[in-house]
Amino acid sequence: GQAYVLIPMLAHADEIRQTLDLLDKARAQLDARVQTYGAIKLGAMIEVPAAAIALPSMIRKLDFVAIGTNDLVQYTLAVDRNNSELDTLYDPLHPAVLRLLSQIIAVCARANRPVTRCGEIAGDTRFTRLLIAMGLTDLSMHPALLLEVRELVNTLDRSALRKHAPALLRATDRAGVRRVLARLEDAP
Repeated sequence: GQAYVLIPMLAHADEIRQTLDLLDKARAQLDARVQTYGAIKLGAMIEVPAAAIALPSMIRKLDFVAIGTNDLVQYTLAVDRNNSELDTLYDPLHPAVLRLLSQIIAVCARANRPVTRCGEIAGDTRFTRLLIAMGLTDLSMHPALLLEVRELVNTLDRSALRKHAPALLRATDRAGVRRVLARLEDAP
């Protein structure tokens, strides 16, 4: 069947070329053994700011993208998410993080590539409206969270939520983000 290969911690376009070379070697080995195999879709886990910024030059080599939220927030804000003394600084709703996410989503949309959001925020219903407002339609989460998120998604008006995205991206501080989030809660 079809296989999906996801390159983790991508930072350089060279890593895509290296992965493609390794996949070609694997295909050649299978061909030499006269073994059949399915198509391979190549994706990148965008977890570091360098990959997010370089994505426009790499996207044509990829079939799909996943956003590794936990690491992307950590590396964007230079905050160790596992250090409890820095909890107040680790903020997935930081305006810079939201703008970076918006850029990733826009690049994928222009290239017609699916993008998935992975990480704790994807399965947290407090953020579902925000993610949909930003244009995400695919969320990766722990199976235990799926039903609750699915039930909420089925009640939302995506186009109404998308109208709030510009205001969300104009927010410059936590208070501004919270104001937009409050409007999202009132949206259908």
